[in-house]
Amino acid sequence: MRFSKSNDVLGTVNRGNPAESSLCTLCRADCKGKCETWLSSLVGRKLLYPRSFGMVTAGANNTAHVGVSYNSLRIQGYAYGAHGLRKGLTQDPDDCIFPNVDIETEFGSATKTKVRMPLMTGALGSTFIAEKYWDSFAIGGALLGIPVVIGENVVGVDLNSEIGKGKAKKGKIKSSPELERRINTYLRYYDGYGAIIVQLNVEDTRNGVAEFVAQKYGNKCIIELKWGQGAKDIGGEIQVTSLDYALFLKERGYIVDPDPTRPQVKEAFKKGAIKSFARHSRLGGTDLDTVEQVGEDFMGSVQYLRRLGFDRITLKTGSYGMEELAMAIKFATDAKCDLLTIDGSGGGTGMSPWNMMQSWGVPSIFLHSKAYEYADILAAKEEKVVDMSFAGGFALEDHIFKGLALGAPFTKLICMGRAIMIPGFVGANIEGALNPKRREKVHGNWDNLPKTVTDIGTKLEEIFASYFDLQKRIGKKEMEKIPYGAIAFYTLADKLAGGLQQLMAGARKFSLNRIARTDLFSGNRETERETGIPHVSDINDESAKKILNA
Repeated sequence: MRFSKSNDVLGTVNRGNPAESSLCTLCRADCKGKCETWLSSLVGRKLLYPRSFGMVTAGANNTAHVGVSYNSLRIQGYAYGAHGLRKGLTQDPDDCIFPNVDIETEFGSATKTKVRMPLMTGALGSTFIAEKYWDSFAIGGALLGIPVVIGENVVGVDLNSEIGKGKAKKGKIKSSPELERRINTYLRYYDGYGAIIVQLNVEDTRNGVAEFVAQKYGNKCIIELKWGQGAKDIGGEIQVTSLDYALFLKERGYIVDPDPTRPQVKEAFKKGAIKSFARHSRLGGTDLDTVEQVGEDFMGSVQYLRRLGFDRITLKTGSYGMEELAMAIKFATDAKCDLLTIDGSGGGTGMSPWNMMQSWGVPSIFLHSKAYEYADILAAKEEKVVDMSFAGGFALEDHIFKGLALGAPFTKLICMGRAIMIPGFVGANIEGALNPKRREKVHGNWDNLPKTVTDIGTKLEEIFASYFDLQKRIGKKEMEKIPYGAIAFYTLADKLAGGLQQLMAGARKFSLNRIARTDLFSGNRETERETGIPHVSDINDESAKKILNA
């Protein structure tokens, strides 16, 4: 593993055991710090560099690679050249500086969606985390100009949503306050970059979510069909601790475990033996038996959504096997979808069964390597391959570069789930500690600022490195309305953007569309075999020998 519990160079510490992404396997909303992502949400790009400058020297400890993971891919650097400079810049050293690296991108088929940096959120759906911290995620994402995804089941779990009953009224949504709140929050700060994406699963389709969104918002939203995610191979889950809420969800048509309508379950809950209920969604595609049927069903769904008026339609697939991966790429390409998000095992932002996360599905690097291979087969047939986003265990700037390069030229975005939720947590906790009257409203978990924060500052303007950059952009008056979690998100993204620009400048690539698979090499032979990325000692070896023999 690249990551240990503490990093003396950066001065970061993981509360729990770090995963391949660098995040703790269990990330808590009340955490007082301070993993790399947590601390980056406060100090921003300062965390690109070792601490205690002037007193230390620092050396890498990640040069001997074992096993196959994104951390066993290394990034190329070059000693000459500059590629992809934007108009007006020259190859003069005064122009070829990393702040001049252009990290804007776009995705889409007929209609292009502009994005300020190659990042999007994972699907933030019916979990209470998504509900509580939505303002931070949505406002932060809108200010950054990146896509934010509203995940599945938001309408179905909303106690205040009105959905028609009976055969004639089935699937007719009269109102959905929570879904509308989420869309409106993003659109308030939307300025032409990014997008709000609304996801559909089986229950959402039955409830008429697409029809409701089309009627109320039209093409202000992108609609996303969901096949699965990298955390599990069954429908999404949440946990509720109220018997009444469990019965409500059961009546709404969800699977609730244990079944709250059973008398013995009610008695066990009353006595305290059962303290919570798990709400599950349904499996999709159970009425389809062949690849051809899946293709026909998918094309029919896309055509129906287009008839509703959606110009932009995307697909999210999980870490199924190679057949499903090929279907997703082929069908999304044929349907002229705007984006395909491919999520590898094994992480999640909800309540996925733990041992399912540990043992199910295709890990990200294997899945993404095959995605490139399959997309390249279609490209060789001169098909316009669907734009892709890679997801599954990304948190740091080198992860962004590696994901984009591994899937180049097809990959336009990197999707982050848990990583971009951390600034929402820490920002809300700081806001609640500094403003006790707002603590409950923002879902802050701290009574006072912990030492991990006071070592940085005790006032809002001292704590967040990007505070004044954001204030200059939106103005002092509007800044007073921004949740601290959104400021933290903006600060983290600034660090990721700066780090990505540095890596790209070192590779002499000054625009995202110039990043290529040749900008990577494998740290061991096993990684080379699985990814198709040449080993460090082989790449450019022939051209090196030509130099020597000239």
